[in-house]
Amino acid sequence: MIEFDNIIIGAGPGGYELAAALAAKGESTAIVERSHPGGTCLNRGCIPTKCLCAAASALLSASNMGSMGVNVDILGFDYAVAAARKDSIVEQLRNGVLKVLKDCRIVPGTGRLLPGRIVEVAGELYHAARRLVIATGSSPAVLPAEGTELAVSSDDALAFTELPRSIIIIGGGVIGMEFASLYNAMGVEVTVVEFCPEILPPFDTDIAKRLRTALTRRGVNIIVNARVERISRQESTGMITVHYTGKRGEASAVASTVLMAVGRRPVVPEGCTEAGIRLTDRGFIAVDELMRTSAEDVYAIGDVNGLSMLAHSAIAQGRVVERGDATLFKADAVPSVVFTSPEAAQVGPTSATLSTSGIQHKTVKRPYGSIGKALTDGYEGTVKILVTDDNESRILGISILGPHAADLIAEATILVTDAVPLGKVASRYIHAHPTLSEIFC
Repeated sequence: MIEFDNIIIGAGPGGYELAAALAAKGESTAIVERSHPGGTCLNRGCIPTKCLCAAASALLSASNMGSMGVNVDILGFDYAVAAARKDSIVEQLRNGVLKVLKDCRIVPGTGRLLPGRIVEVAGELYHAARRLVIATGSSPAVLPAEGTELAVSSDDALAFTELPRSIIIIGGGVIGMEFASLYNAMGVEVTVVEFCPEILPPFDTDIAKRLRTALTRRGVNIIVNARVERISRQESTGMITVHYTGKRGEASAVASTVLMAVGRRPVVPEGCTEAGIRLTDRGFIAVDELMRTSAEDVYAIGDVNGLSMLAHSAIAQGRVVERGDATLFKADAVPSVVFTSPEAAQVGPTSATLSTSGIQHKTVKRPYGSIGKALTDGYEGTVKILVTDDNESRILGISILGPHAADLIAEATILVTDAVPLGKVASRYIHAHPTLSEIFC
């Protein structure tokens, strides 16, 4: 049996950042990875999709330059080139992760848990003397409906070397809407079928509705309040039909490709139950505020614990494990970003969440058009700020729809985390002029 101070299963953002931090302290650390370093985020999620979103954004920008006096002839779009660029960037960042892990032992293979913080990989046993951390992430979820084998996952879509002729996206969450936006920009006929009354269910409904309107104007067909019943293939044409029940009863949509984007499910290592690790009713690994599981000195971070299925949440949770400080992860102050065009971003509770909790609050809306930099750049958008219903007007939550929302949410996260009084933003903090960040003042 080989012994280390720490063993981490999963080399995604949470796992590799934590492994590097522990190794930097002089603790012997092994990290078990069954595939490529970087996890879902780098290999099958955040980074590759953002590469394609960047290509889509460039296309949209070029087509809208006429209003600024710049005449651009778009001669075409080569998806193969965009896909190759995506793969190159992913490979570059993988090499960067390996450098981050230079002081760690990388154990290739799938880890199986045994009692007593022992991990079996390819017949070899490894023991964690101080802590064992599970950071195994998640995989695409699939609807329990007939014919789902005809649909591709987001993993499959990112491996495409050419664009589909048309596509139906089942699921109007973050993954579904990002693909809908980028495929539409690239000239693909897109239909989105969403079960809930609005796209982006966790987001502020006002922001989600504005995004749906913007994408509909661009030609994306978005169907909400629709339950998918089954998927079938037309043998004569090879086209795929999605049968659903909507507001007006049974209906269907047809496309060459169907993308299943109905969320993600945890990847729980084999042997968890035998090792004394409790799971929640939804199948995630149950943890306390210090990310401890029900087994002694065994922790779980990232998607696998279900607290917040985002790469930056996994990293923050890893810091909690490293430093033993629960304040380093505040679930209700984790920013979320959707890289559609326009971008959407949010941090803190929504108005609906606050109302359900009985928390009195006020809403302040600020359009991009009130900021000089937005007008000079031709940007449209809105910021919705929720504040306490008292004289202090402390900031509770912020939602943004518009260009660079993903960048603006960084300052918004600080304002929400520290519950800064809205009036103090302008009176105490100096913002460069002219910039989009002045919208918070």
